[in-house]
This record gives sequence, structure tokens and C-alpha cells, in this order.
Amino acid sequence: MIVRFSVFLMWLLHFLPLPVLAWFGNALGMLLYAFGAERRKVASINLRLCFPEMSERERGALVRAHFRVFARCFIERGILWWGSKERIQRLVKVVGLEHLKAVQGGAVIILAPHFVALDVGGSWMGQYTNNVSVYSNQKNPLFHKLLLRGRSRFGEQLLYSRQDGMRPVVRALRDGMPFYYLPDQDFAAKDALFIPFFGVLASTLNTVPRLAEITGARVVPCISRVLPGGSGYEVRFYPAWDNYPTGDVTVDTRRVNEFIEQRVREMPEQYFWLHKRFKTRPEGEEKFY
Repeated sequence: MIVRFSVFLMWLLHFLPLPVLAWFGNALGMLLYAFGAERRKVASINLRLCFPEMSERERGALVRAHFRVFARCFIERGILWWGSKERIQRLVKVVGLEHLKAVQGGAVIILAPHFVALDVGGSWMGQYTNNVSVYSNQKNPLFHKLLLRGRSRFGEQLLYSRQDGMRPVVRALRDGMPFYYLPDQDFAAKDALFIPFFGVLASTLNTVPRLAEITGARVVPCISRVLPGGSGYEVRFYPAWDNYPTGDVTVDTRRVNEFIEQRVREMPEQYFWLHKRFKTRPEGEEKFY
């Protein structure tokens, strides 16, 4: 019942101008901060591990800022799910599209880390071209259905569950479909490597270099960001990585984490700190959460 009401509220609010919608999102964020003790604790632990040089006060302010921007993107997702193509295009500023165009025609991995506005980049990509992507099954069936429909409403997108494995993705890459890939969550996978993330060993999937090796795909990073003041979003493409993969899967996977670190430092409040990024630990190491 709560989920249905939340979805109805998202649909109702998506008609509002973005600055007004942003105000509602900020207010919701502070409510979630006040009542979401478990996730507040997760974000605080993540920030303590990644930014030990910060004071407790600075990290506390960053946690609150993260809750606000996270809630904003959750509510504003209604625009992506039900808003017109024209409205979405007006709200999104695209930077560096020439980097994507430079490698089109061959296999391409769009490296899209878990910043809170990543669905904005996915929606824009769906309007620009057909893509393949993978998703995690959601606990609530209604939200799961809406999420898949929202991510596939433009063009002819191919969406596969993580449980489907990478074979269908490999086929799609070889057929010339860009792979919009979110590489940076802890899935406790057997083929993951422990790679430093902000100096802390983190279970990291080696999917990016493995797929690049198998398919010859170029890797083009893409970062989606919330612009200040309810003015919209930016989707920024970066140059395709040269000399990648190198053949050393550890070195190549480390490059993924290092790139994400650099972008996090630019806008730390917009990275997805509510996820237990350091949940899986090396054997014998004490758990953080």
C-alpha cells in the first residue's frame, strides 16, 4: 500500500516545475535522514572509510546533503518515467558527446557509476540510441515493473537481469549495441577482485576489462550529475580509454575504481553512499557494517 501511494505521489508531482519538485525532494531527504537510521549509519561508515581526513562535522553535513540529493533524484525519476521526451531533453545538458560519436560503429561500454542521477543518463541514452543494460531485481514487484518500464520506454532497449549472466550482453555488444553498465556495487561475486577504493579494499567486479577483452569494446565513461538550484542535469561523456584493456585484469579493474574516485571527489554528495560498498571483506578481516 505504501509503495502504491508513493508511486501515485511521484506521478502526481512529476507535473510540477523542476525547481518546485527539487524543493519537495529536499524536504523528503531530510525526513529520510531523520527516520532512516540504518541507511544513515551505512552512509556515515562509508564516508568515514573514504574521507578519514574530514571532521565528524564535515562528514555529517555531507551525509545530510546526500540524503537530500538522493531523495530529489528519487522523486524526479517521475519525470523520466512519465514525462515527455521533449521535457527530458530540455532538462539535460549533454557535454562531450563527441567522445561517444568517435567510437560508434563498434562495440562500446558506457561506464556509468552509481551517482544518484544515473537514470537520467540512461534515459537520455535510450532516446539517443538503442542500448543493452543489466538490472538488479527489486524486492517490490510494482517498483520492479515500473523501473524496467521506465528504463525501456524509449527506443528498443535490451534489459537483462544480473542472473542472466553476461552472454546476452556479449551478443548485443558484438551486434553493435552500446552497453550501459553500472560497475561499482558489492555483489559478493566469486569472480570479483579486492581492489582499493579510496584506499580501502572493495570487492570489485572485473566485468569491464573482461568484456572489453572478449568483444574489443571501447570504454567511454559517462557521469550524470544534478545541477544546482533545480536547473536540471548534466550528462558528461569522457574520452574513450586508450590502451585498455592492458591484459592485466587487476590493473584494468583498478583503473575503473580510480576513475570513479576522481569523479566522487568532484561531487561527493552525489555518489550513492547508502549502498554497503565494503560489505564483502577479505577472509579474516572484520566487517564494517
